[in-house]
Amino acid sequence: MVKVIALYKHPEDKEKFDEHYFNTHAPITAKIPGLRKMEVTRIVGSAMGGEADYYLMCEMYYDSHEAMKQAMKTDEARASGKDLMSFAGDLVTLMVGEEVDDE
Repeated sequence: MVKVIALYKHPEDKEKFDEHYFNTHAPITAKIPGLRKMEVTRIVGSAMGGEADYYLMCEMYYDSHEAMKQAMKTDEARASGKDLMSFAGDLVTLMVGEEVDDE
């Protein structure tokens, strides 16, 4: 399985960020064709103690690289990207990862 990982730095106004993220952005993103699962994690601290560098992480799962590439070409993905840049373009880091089996 392949996933797109979005890491968000701490926003200046967390309440405003959360309002937009959970009520606007996440529902737009959830409509992307081929998206199998979306997991959102609020970062509550650093394992070393103190505040972490990041505020939120979202993992968006796809069956394969090809499925992810096809999904990114859709109107829904473009709408998600446009919305992302409008409220968190300076806060987000996007990465692509593959799940690893230890077998």
